[in-house]
Amino acid sequence: MSIRDVAARAGVSPATVSRVFTQPGAVAVGTRERVLAAAEEMHYAPHPVARSLARGRTGAIGIVVPDIANAFSAAITKAVQQEARRDGYALFVSGSDEHPQDEELWARAMAPQVDGLLLASPLMSDDALRELAELVPVVLANRLVDGIPAVVTDATEATAHAVEHLHALGHRRIVYLAGPTGSYSNEIRLSAYRATCELLGMKATELGPFQARFSSGVRAADLVLAGDATAVLAYDDEVAVGVVNRLSDRGVRVPADVSVVGFDDTSLAEMVTPRLTTVRLPAAAAGRQAVRMLLHVIGGRDGNLRTRLALPAELVVRASSGPVTGRERTSPTP
Repeated sequence: MSIRDVAARAGVSPATVSRVFTQPGAVAVGTRERVLAAAEEMHYAPHPVARSLARGRTGAIGIVVPDIANAFSAAITKAVQQEARRDGYALFVSGSDEHPQDEELWARAMAPQVDGLLLASPLMSDDALRELAELVPVVLANRLVDGIPAVVTDATEATAHAVEHLHALGHRRIVYLAGPTGSYSNEIRLSAYRATCELLGMKATELGPFQARFSSGVRAADLVLAGDATAVLAYDDEVAVGVVNRLSDRGVRVPADVSVVGFDDTSLAEMVTPRLTTVRLPAAAAGRQAVRMLLHVIGGRDGNLRTRLALPAELVVRASSGPVTGRERTSPTP
């Protein structure tokens, strides 16, 4: 069914039908309703590519995440896709595997093919991000750069709550498993961890950096056991779950021997045994807010644009954290 068929049924020109779908406000209400009724009767819908060309746009946005397989990245991507779809946009997705050079490469390759880019927890330099923003509208999630709109999660207070929670359970030797070098989220968590340890009179001990992956947690667990920590604060749930699984393999009980706390509160937190105590970050809300901000920029509605939005985080206490009872490590299973 073509636009000419709809025009003939409605008794208007093809140009009028086109305006109804591209600039409805420019068409009289009665005419618009007649055209829409004819289109519905004939099961006509404008081709998305044709509409995009008429508007001088691609009809697509892009997102680059650190790791497509990571549960937190997946949650953000799903929320972005749902929100973009409501506005008639397709979504292109790419993962950088936490390599800043690859992140910049894929973002620049995607830029000519989309109307805007969303970068989740980007690791590339501030200068590279500003240069990218000169090529295409850009919004950041979990990263702050002057002059670029961003949605971030303020985990400072929630991180302090996690450390205080472990301290209240009697833990005095808490180790932080750091995330990727250059990660904005890691810097916030690490800074809050150090400050809270100092406030509580504890030594801040750090291991890493680690990539935000299950396998990193497996490797980190052996390093934890080589020290004297009774509690672990892991960069994210993926790392935390890797720690829990490796400790179990070594015959170390969680939380009886070592307590483990993660970040994100992804689906993994509920799947692992014991269920994971974690700092809940609003991944879906961050994705929705970021894509709304990006579409706001694409649409040229700069007058009401909020260039920076901070979302709250909260500690969720489950079974992987408990009172310190004395860590028996004299003969863990190798």
